[in-house]
Amino acid sequence: MREVKSAARTVELLELLAARGDRPARLRELADELRVPRSSMYALLQTLISRGWVRTDITGSLYGIGIHALLTGTTYLDSDPRVRLVRPYLDEASEALGETLHMGRLDGADVAYLATRESHEYLRTISRVGRRLPAHMGALGKALLAERPDTELPDGPYERATPNTLTDRAALAADLATVRERGYSTDREEGVIGIVGFGFALRYDAPAPAQDAISCSVPVARLTDEHERQIISVMQEIRAKIEATAPPANGAPNWR
Repeated sequence: MREVKSAARTVELLELLAARGDRPARLRELADELRVPRSSMYALLQTLISRGWVRTDITGSLYGIGIHALLTGTTYLDSDPRVRLVRPYLDEASEALGETLHMGRLDGADVAYLATRESHEYLRTISRVGRRLPAHMGALGKALLAERPDTELPDGPYERATPNTLTDRAALAADLATVRERGYSTDREEGVIGIVGFGFALRYDAPAPAQDAISCSVPVARLTDEHERQIISVMQEIRAKIEATAPPANGAPNWR
């Protein structure tokens, strides 16, 4: 089926504004980036502003993502049965470990964060609900990449976040082989300096490759050998509980 050009342009604009985060854009920047006439871009922006998908400042010269993007994203989370299933188990793991827990879903080459439970101790990580991060950088992503054949890995080099990030395809493939053998992934300051992560793929839709994973993040300063063993044990138990309680599809939509 042919792509609807106007719809594609609208989505591209929203994705561009979302990717800029707290950096508002000017009309010229958006028109140049998407290679459309400024008059067409202005008309599109005004339409989206009137419907709440884009916001502008009092001068009408700066543009950012609008509140309806948040409302739609919240609906996605609230309506997703897997997110609803996992949330109580993240609470259970949080009580047992006192560390930061995440649930993420593979989205192309990235992981989208769908649920978070903060550490009992203050810990600011870069991962928040709705944020996307390259899969090769963290425990969540590597747990999910390991569920797939290495032939699906892009050639690289990959984006670097810290000196420990695996940016070489061969190095990443070797790490994923260890993940498959061990049953969980580790991220030792590969995404954030000072933070170690442990990732566990959720295979509740087997035999299809896992799309979701859970992880535990802990500061290096708190990670003793004993605590690491505790994290792995608790997270493996939590994964087993989630997979055991996940209901069959029973005619529910098989989203793609």
